[in-house]
Amino acid sequence: MKAETRVKPQAVTGEYWKFIIPSLIGSLLFLVPVKFQGDVTIGVGILASLLGNAFSEQMPAIIIFILGISVFLSILTKAAKPAFILDNKFLKGLFDTGKFGLTMRILGFAVGIMTLFEIGPEFIWSRNTGGVVLYDLAPVLLTWFLFAGILLPLLVEFGLMEFIGALVQKFMRPFFTLPGRSSIDCLASWMGAGTVGVLVTTKQYDEGFYTKREAAVIATTFSIASVAFSLVVANVVGLGHLFIPFYLTVSAACVVAALIMPRIPPLSRKPDTYYEPVGQQIDETIPEGVSKLKWGWEQAIDKARNAPGPKKLLTNGIETVLDIWMGLIPLVMSLGAAALIIAEYTPVFEFISYPLIPVLEFMQLPEAGAAAQTMLVGFADMFLPAVIGSGIESELTRFVVAGLSLTQLVYMSEIGILILRSNIPLSFLDLFVIFIERTVITLPVIVLIAHVFVF
Repeated sequence: MKAETRVKPQAVTGEYWKFIIPSLIGSLLFLVPVKFQGDVTIGVGILASLLGNAFSEQMPAIIIFILGISVFLSILTKAAKPAFILDNKFLKGLFDTGKFGLTMRILGFAVGIMTLFEIGPEFIWSRNTGGVVLYDLAPVLLTWFLFAGILLPLLVEFGLMEFIGALVQKFMRPFFTLPGRSSIDCLASWMGAGTVGVLVTTKQYDEGFYTKREAAVIATTFSIASVAFSLVVANVVGLGHLFIPFYLTVSAACVVAALIMPRIPPLSRKPDTYYEPVGQQIDETIPEGVSKLKWGWEQAIDKARNAPGPKKLLTNGIETVLDIWMGLIPLVMSLGAAALIIAEYTPVFEFISYPLIPVLEFMQLPEAGAAAQTMLVGFADMFLPAVIGSGIESELTRFVVAGLSLTQLVYMSEIGILILRSNIPLSFLDLFVIFIERTVITLPVIVLIAHVFVF
C-alpha cells in the first residue's frame, strides 16, 4: 500500500535550524570518533571519562548509595505503599517491582556491600567477580548513561533518524530486513558503546518506530563492538600492532552475521507488529515522484517541528537516567556477578566447550583446548575471553579468540540484562540461542580471514 502524500505546513527558517543544529550536535556527540587521551571514543564518551576520572575514588561508594536507595524505596513501596510513589506513574514503574525485581535489587545491594568491604565468601567479592562489576562495569554504566540518557534526544528527537532513514532504507531493507533509521543505531554503538545502541533501539521501539522483530534484530545483531573497546581487547591479548586487520575482520564477520541472523529463528519468528501501548508511529514508504532526499528532508523538518520542548526533553532524559541507575545497575550487580562467578569458579563453561575442541582442531587453530574454553564464556561477559585468552601462546589463536568475543555481542553482564529489562520481546533462552548462532556464523569467517589474509 502506497503512502499518501501528507499536506504539511510550509517550513520556516527557524524550523530548518531546529532540525540542523540539534542533529549536528547529536551527531558530534554520538557518531563522530574522537581521539582522547590516546583512545578512540565519542563526545559522550569523553564526558563520561572526565566524570569517571574526577570521581574515580568515590565511584564505588556512589554506586552502593544508588543500590541502597533502589532497595530502600522498593521495599518501602511494597510495605507502606506511599502515595507520593504510587500516584506518580514514573516512580510507581521504577519502584513498584515484582518479587524477582525486588530480589535482584536486594542481592545486587548485598553483592555491592560485600565487594566494597571485602566481607563474606571471597568468590563473591573477588576482583574477578564482584570486583569487575563494582569497579569496572557499573561506573561505566553510571557515567555513560548519565550523559547518553540526557543527550540522546539530540540524536533521535529532531529528525536525524528520519533524514538518514529515507536515504538508506532501500539498502537496509533488502540486505538487513530493517528500516533505514536503524543505521543510526549501528553508528551509535560502533563509535561509542553497544549499550548506547541498545538504549536507542529500546526508545525507538517504545515510541512505535520499530516492530518487535526489528527491535529484536537491531538490539542483538545490528551493532558491532565499539572502536574504543575493540582497541582495548586487542591490546589485552597483545595484538595492538595488528589492530587494523583485527578490526576489519571483526567488522566483516559482523556484517555476515547481520545478513544471516534476521532470516533464521528465533529472530525471524518475532512478529512484525508494533509495541501495543503506542502502535505504529512511522511509515517509511516514499510517495511516487518524490526523491529520497526531499522526502527525508520533509520528514526531518516535520519531526523537528513537533519535537518536545527543552523542559520535557530534560524531564524525559532524567527519567531515563534514573530508570537505568535504579533498575539496571542492581541487575548488573547481581546477575553480572553471578555470571562471572559461574565462569570463574565452576567448570560449567569448560564442560560445555568440549565439543568445540575438534572443530577448532579441524580449523587448524593451535592450542584448541585453551581456545575452546574462552569461546562460550563470552556469554557471561564480553571481556572475559580476552582476559582468559591472553595467556595463549599462539598469536593466530589469540586473534581468533579476541575477534570472536567481539562478534558474539550478547553478554549477560551488561547488554543481555539491558535487553531483558526492556520491552523488546526477547527471553533469556532467545539470547542464548542468538549467542550460539553468532558464534557458529562468525567463527569460520574470522578463522578464514586470519588464515588467508593476516597470518
